[in-house]
Amino acid sequence: MNTQPISPETLSASVIAVPPLARDADLTFNRSENEKQIRHLEAGGVTTLLYGGNAVLYHIALSEYADLVGMLAESVGAQTLVIPSVGPSYGMMMDQASILRDMPFPTAMILPTRDVATTSGVATAVRRFVERVNRPAVLYIKHDRFIEIDQVKQMMDDGLLSWIKYAIVRKNTSDDNYLRELVDTVGASRVVSGIGEQPAISHMRDFGLAGFTSGCVCVAPRLSMQMLQAIKGGDLAKADEIRQIFSPLEDLRNSINPIRVLHSAVTLTGIATMGPLVPLLCEIGEEDAISIGTAAGELLARNEPPTAVE
Repeated sequence: MNTQPISPETLSASVIAVPPLARDADLTFNRSENEKQIRHLEAGGVTTLLYGGNAVLYHIALSEYADLVGMLAESVGAQTLVIPSVGPSYGMMMDQASILRDMPFPTAMILPTRDVATTSGVATAVRRFVERVNRPAVLYIKHDRFIEIDQVKQMMDDGLLSWIKYAIVRKNTSDDNYLRELVDTVGASRVVSGIGEQPAISHMRDFGLAGFTSGCVCVAPRLSMQMLQAIKGGDLAKADEIRQIFSPLEDLRNSINPIRVLHSAVTLTGIATMGPLVPLLCEIGEEDAISIGTAAGELLARNEPPTAVE
């Protein structure tokens, strides 16, 4: 596992995959199936894995957290960076900090919550988590004005933040005053687009964000990496062509549920068997599974490298 401190270059070198988490019928972790997903991503050139919402870490038990992070650290290749998540509650993140303090992960992401939280309280929680875990954290901004910009700047200036995942959905991605204020205040080199391939071009082109996270990269890592390189290289026509290939599966994620659809897509393509979702989530219905299997299968087929012509 890559344990080096995270730099802006790290954030732009790879699509940041946000994988689902494989479990057995009794909800214990399935190491071999999780490793299949990881090998698929690594084979496609992905070198950064962020375990958070798609892994349903919102609902993880503290009693299983040490086993999870230990498994992830042992399952990835030497060049792969793994970022676990903590929270979303304050008590949970502080207990998880005590576990992570002795682990080699260079950072951890704090899952966001709008319930029973204030912007100043979020800033205080981040500071106390970082003090306990003794390394900077990833700030996940998912809700408008989740935290005030001056508070983010103070945390960045104090070395509390490794990077920021920005995932506020806008009808017009380019029209985002909050993101503009954030970038103008703290810079763009440590801010990452956090909503997959669909807004990534606009976020990177119009705001200069360092890169993007993705769930569908778990199905088509080679294709997603090609999109990242196209954006960085200024070939926005190629990037948009690739973006559209991801659209059918992303549209299903948006219309049904992002976590549940991705979880099923990885299984239905045969990449890895993800097993059951933990409650409070439920499985995808049969009719939706047909649509998901079709869209995911077509996306995986486009991911394959071209066959050599003899």
